[in-house]
Amino acid sequence: MSPLRVAVVGAESTGKTWLTQSLVDVLHVRGQSVHKVDEVLRQWCDRAGRTPQRHEQMAIAEQQAQASHPPGQPVPNTWLLSDTTPLMTAVYSHHLFDDESLYPMALAHQALYDITLVTGLDLPWVADGLQRDGPQVRGPVDTLVRQALERSGMAYRVVYGQGPRRLNNALLALGLAGEDASAQHLREQGQFAINQGRSVWQCNDCSDSGCEHQLFTRLLKQRSAV
Repeated sequence: MSPLRVAVVGAESTGKTWLTQSLVDVLHVRGQSVHKVDEVLRQWCDRAGRTPQRHEQMAIAEQQAQASHPPGQPVPNTWLLSDTTPLMTAVYSHHLFDDESLYPMALAHQALYDITLVTGLDLPWVADGLQRDGPQVRGPVDTLVRQALERSGMAYRVVYGQGPRRLNNALLALGLAGEDASAQHLREQGQFAINQGRSVWQCNDCSDSGCEHQLFTRLLKQRSAV
C-alpha cells in the first residue's frame, strides 16, 4: 500500500510515544521509509522547566505543525508518523484555560493526515513530572479529542490493547499485517537488543507504563530465577 500520513493523539499516559515509535520500528524493518515527528510540548516543558501558560499555547501548536514539514507535502514514498498534533495543544488549552481559539488552526492541520489513531484509556496512568497532571484529566481530555474530531467530520480509529496487541491493532487500523511472534522477536532483537545489552533503551522517550522494556525486564528476571 502507499505510505500514509498518520497522526497519533490521545490523553496523557496512553502510550502515544510508545505506539508511534513501535510503528516506526515495524515499518523500518519492513523496508519502508519513515519520517517521525516528535512531540513539541514535551521538548518545550523540558527546556522551560514548567508547563506553558495560556498565551504560549498557540506558538507551541504552530511549532508542532511546522515540525511535520508539513504533512500536506510529504517526501514521496515516505510514511509520516506524528507523535501528537496541534489538536492536543488545542484540547489542553480548552481543558485548562477554557480557551477554544486554537481549534480552527489545529483541525485544519489535522485534516491533512490520512488517518488519525486515538490511543485508548485502557493503560494505567503513570506520573511523569511536568508532563502529566493526573489520572482525573484523562477522561475529559479523551472526550474533548473525540468531540473535536467528530464535529469536524474526521474519521478516527481508537487503539486498545496491551503491548504487542496494541501495536497489532494499530497496524491493522493502518491496513497493514500484524506481527506474528517470530517477526516481533526479530524486531525487538534487531532494534533494541535488550537481552545482550548491546543498546541503550530510550526510556526518556517512552510514555507507556506497560512498555516492552518493563515487560522484557520482568521476563528476564523470571528466566534467571529458574
